[in-house]
Amino acid sequence: MTSVPQPVTRLIEEFSRLPGIGPKTASRLTFYLLRAADEQAKALAEALTQLKERITFCSECYNISESSTCAICEDLSRDRGLLCVVEEPLDVMALERARGYQGLYHVLQGVISPMEGIEPDDLRIPELVERVRKGHFREVMATNPSLEGEATAMYIHRQLTPLGVRITRLARGLPVGGDLEYADAVTLIRAIEGRQEMKG
Repeated sequence: MTSVPQPVTRLIEEFSRLPGIGPKTASRLTFYLLRAADEQAKALAEALTQLKERITFCSECYNISESSTCAICEDLSRDRGLLCVVEEPLDVMALERARGYQGLYHVLQGVISPMEGIEPDDLRIPELVERVRKGHFREVMATNPSLEGEATAMYIHRQLTPLGVRITRLARGLPVGGDLEYADAVTLIRAIEGRQEMKG
């Protein structure tokens, strides 16, 4: 039985630690890079180094940024009375791609999950409460409709209600192009409850 060289096993192990990558995918990625041109492997290594050296979290909203304050927080044209609370920077990217939201964000860096040992103080919830207390927000929109997202939203609601700010949830229901037969019961109920009058 031939032994696998240590640099190969180490890279497989490192890839395996990434979310969504199992041992087989980690092995495929490793052997792909082994066969790839040196420039491609070096470009990947450089991109990872730059990610860790140049990217930080915004001191205002905790989104990813190359400086202490992100471009969204610095943009004075945005609605500074509207705050959308999201779980991760990926959520900010999704909302920005849709181009339908022009307010500010607050990134929690996760959700409350007692099963995983994640409590409110492990997230950016204390900073959110302080930000709303000091700011002039008229509305705060809460997080994703997952089970943990619901628990997190309820906790945030309890924390922010005494501050007198309007707290809303993103509308939930059927995706565009979705079929009723494939929707779960909770989604169908929320789609019915969130129905809107047709105009025109």
